[in-house]
Amino acid sequence: MLARLGRDAAVPAAMSGGWALARVEAAVMTIEQFGGQALQVALRDAVERRRRDQVHDILQQLSPAEAVDLLCGLPPSALASAVALAGEELAGLLEQVDASVAVQLIVKLSRSQAADVLEEMAPDDATDIVAELEPAQAEAILIEMEPAEADEIRELLAYPPDTAGGRMTPEFVAILPDLTADEALAALRRLASEVETINDVYVVDAENHLLGVLSLRDLVLAPPGTPVSKLTVYDPVKVRADDDQEVAARLLVEHRLLAIPVVDAENRLLGIVTADDAADILEREFNEDYLRLAGTDAEAMERRRPVEVARLRLPWLLGTMGIELLAGLVIARFDAVLRQVILLASFMPVISAVSGNVGLQAAAIVVRGLDTGHVSLRHWGRQVSKEFATSLLMALVCGTVLGVIGAVWSRHLPFGLVIGGALLCAMVTAGIMGSIVPMLSKRLGFDPATTAGPFETAFQDVVGFAVFLWLASLLLRWLQ
Repeated sequence: MLARLGRDAAVPAAMSGGWALARVEAAVMTIEQFGGQALQVALRDAVERRRRDQVHDILQQLSPAEAVDLLCGLPPSALASAVALAGEELAGLLEQVDASVAVQLIVKLSRSQAADVLEEMAPDDATDIVAELEPAQAEAILIEMEPAEADEIRELLAYPPDTAGGRMTPEFVAILPDLTADEALAALRRLASEVETINDVYVVDAENHLLGVLSLRDLVLAPPGTPVSKLTVYDPVKVRADDDQEVAARLLVEHRLLAIPVVDAENRLLGIVTADDAADILEREFNEDYLRLAGTDAEAMERRRPVEVARLRLPWLLGTMGIELLAGLVIARFDAVLRQVILLASFMPVISAVSGNVGLQAAAIVVRGLDTGHVSLRHWGRQVSKEFATSLLMALVCGTVLGVIGAVWSRHLPFGLVIGGALLCAMVTAGIMGSIVPMLSKRLGFDPATTAGPFETAFQDVVGFAVFLWLASLLLRWLQ
């Protein structure tokens, strides 16, 4: 009988004063009235009195990020004592904040204390923090850690951070297929506190090749002597370690999984990516894509020098400017119309802004859908048709409202018809382009989030102004 936790461990062994509560509550009330300084004083007092329960109560009043910030504000000696008193609770706090926030606290600790904190964390979360450190700092802390746990982090660091291997945790349970249900349950009871999740148990051969997956529900409900091989679902959904992290997140969402196994090129089980990791991956990707819709890059904004950021953003801005010059040529072509009916110029920003918002909304939906798999290039027509119908409905309402405003303002019904018709055409065009441009960019091998925003907004200005001024020229005799 053999069961594994990670890749190397065998079963049955797992891998490795005077303050009253009222005073803490009073301190919390003081914080609400006078801010975080009072809470820091209360925390220092609790630390000096070595009151672990009071430290716990104070940290529990705050969000994880606020608690980390509060600890970072303590003097070095008080911080060291606070971390010792917080114990495993601190590891839990750091697992809930971004690695860039957690590392601000880790660098304030001694090497041995930082190592102790990282050892209490899940390996994937600890790896994210170590990756934020300078190489020399990271290695110094890893040397202080238990060898087995340090090796886990080093192995995870070998994978690029945006791959499934970079996001996986090696804390999982794997068993051989010749176990019985009661033997597998006995192993799980011994290992449950040491692993990330036991909802799924992975079945491997003697060389650790992934054979299948076994759900905890099926295992519990099966008769005790049932062979694991009969309960296993073979050929499960899985990802390669070098697959993009978005692939793992998308498969988790599509198949409604709590975890997905990560394998190497020889189908050996390396780790798992869990559902909470998938939520974090998709949130980060969406935030980055949203910034790119405006022609920027999230990582560049945070990490690169101004010259490098400008170099990344300028090509898209210059391309947008080139398209907008076409809009300027359109306006110049109808200069005579604008001179005769100057009120038309007052409505041009409205048409540009409203249709631009429609296009950006459509682009954001498509970019998000491409990330999550809800939008497929194979069925591009379905998304374009849906956006056309949606944009048309919105355009009918907005065009009617703006047309009425234009007719009342100018006291000419044809003027309102021109304004309303131009907005309708511009909104529908923007919605269609907002859907097509991201999918076309992806088909051509470009990042749809980077190209969609700048080019869609510029193109819809050209079309919107052309339709607007063309209609105005046709109805010019009734506009004056």
